[in-house]
Amino acid sequence: MRRWSQAVAAAAAVTLAVAGCGSPSTTNEGQGGKDSGEISAQQAVMDPNAKGPAAEVPGARKGGTITVYSQSTPNTFDPTDIYYTDGNEIGRLLFRTPTTWAMRDGKAILVPDLTDLGTVSEDKLTWTFTMRSGIRYEDGSEVKVDDLAYAIKRSFAHDVYANGPAYQLSLFKDGDKYKGPYASGDSYAGVETPDATTLVIHLSKPFSDLPFYLSFSVFTPIPQAKDTKQEYKNHPISTGPYAFDTYTPGTELKLKRNPNWDPNTDPVRHQYPDSWLFKWGVDDIKNQQQVLNSNGPDAASFNYGVVDASLLPQLTGDKSAQLLRGDKPCTYFWQLDSTKIPLEVRKAIAKAYPYDQTWTAQGLNEFVAEPASTIMPPSVPGYRKYTPIADLTGTGKGDPVAAKKMLEDAGKVGFEVSWYYDNTKPVTQQVSQVREQALKEAGFTVRAIGVTTAELRAKTGDYSANVNTGQAPRGWCSDWPSGGSWFPVLFRSQSIGEGQSWGQLSDPALDAEINAIADLPAEEATAKWADLDQKLMGMYIGLPLYYTRMACVIGTAIGGAEPDVTKGLPFFPNLFVKA
Repeated sequence: MRRWSQAVAAAAAVTLAVAGCGSPSTTNEGQGGKDSGEISAQQAVMDPNAKGPAAEVPGARKGGTITVYSQSTPNTFDPTDIYYTDGNEIGRLLFRTPTTWAMRDGKAILVPDLTDLGTVSEDKLTWTFTMRSGIRYEDGSEVKVDDLAYAIKRSFAHDVYANGPAYQLSLFKDGDKYKGPYASGDSYAGVETPDATTLVIHLSKPFSDLPFYLSFSVFTPIPQAKDTKQEYKNHPISTGPYAFDTYTPGTELKLKRNPNWDPNTDPVRHQYPDSWLFKWGVDDIKNQQQVLNSNGPDAASFNYGVVDASLLPQLTGDKSAQLLRGDKPCTYFWQLDSTKIPLEVRKAIAKAYPYDQTWTAQGLNEFVAEPASTIMPPSVPGYRKYTPIADLTGTGKGDPVAAKKMLEDAGKVGFEVSWYYDNTKPVTQQVSQVREQALKEAGFTVRAIGVTTAELRAKTGDYSANVNTGQAPRGWCSDWPSGGSWFPVLFRSQSIGEGQSWGQLSDPALDAEINAIADLPAEEATAKWADLDQKLMGMYIGLPLYYTRMACVIGTAIGGAEPDVTKGLPFFPNLFVKA
């Protein structure tokens, strides 16, 4: 997912230990077993027949309050403006959307929520969704299909809601012209509601992942008459099992039961606790110890920051049950600019790269990371653990002698390798030094450019800058669990102009191949994304460093804890307070 916690991204986390249980952002460094050839069983990612009520969580009971702590603070609760994972996960308790995700046996399954999963026209430019009946807002009023249409129109007011996802701006019909209901009025050709139960979305180009995208909070219904614009974030209208009780922005949010939520209409959510209490701005390390101690109310609490390494020795014996571990949908990647570095030199860099030493320098461990050898991480449907491309394994100390021989054979000894690094933090300085030493030993000339944290994101995002490795984004996660939120975004020619390119590839044939796969139904595209993953890795457009892992601490009275693999956080709808 491109965006995790806004606060974490802004804080420029040095390692995952300060990034959040599921919240490292589309990242700059210092910021923010299957057999080969076997496709992940997560290919079956949809269940169009799912209906409410959701299956009961074993051992669940009603009652109590769950307290949730975090050092980082969600940037907004206006559903149109939510994009970061913490806001989206909290939104699971508040907002129902056309589609949503269920967690089954550790896998994410897309299921109907407010609508069915939709049908697409023969030309793939029109999707039709049928609204489910009997769904109400917290005030008891009926959710109408026109409210869904209005939410979609509202999402085009990107000047007002600048943080929200923006796929619709380029993929929905007239998305480049329509500026939302405030500026452009109610008439928008991309959305129709021909009757009380039908939502029609018109596209400018095929978008087979549209049902996945409709699971975002931005698509929760909003009655136009109750749109208070920029004040809406202070009390958005709930369709989920909980609603706002009290809210102090940036500090605390208390949720209460929504009496008009009907579990019989909801295939995923539960209403186990009486209330939820979110407290932000805590010191994560101190608070994680507080959660581990589980005294009094803290027994029914958890902290969604990644557990600090200093606490890991405590997590043995009975306390091991207080560590919730799972996958996150993200990969950290050290990219190599294919427009500035010849292929034979890119291969030599991979041969020399000190994976193990940089792993140690960053303070990574098996709880928060796993060495990577692919573009897509294991949690994304279609991931295939193919035989790694030579020297792209995410592990090893590097072979400077062999790398230098490769440079000599290519007539490239002394080739300059350059990058930006954050020179304000000891860890990022150390990682850069380790990388520099290894490449110098291999016969490269190295130019490592130190900049401040505040400068780093802009510097690495400038593809015209005089550097050739480590450009942004240095990490990526799925916006939804599909290759469709990886390859079209990162590897098409247009990705360069959008500032989201790995390898700076500009190849019309590759663009056509990616577009052709993206046009396929999700179940057909899944395996083809894995094939493309392997093909791109063979082009040495970057070094796979590691997949991130979820590791956060929960109190002894928290039940039903399991990972939300679409967000890298605990799956909030299943949590309850033990007796």
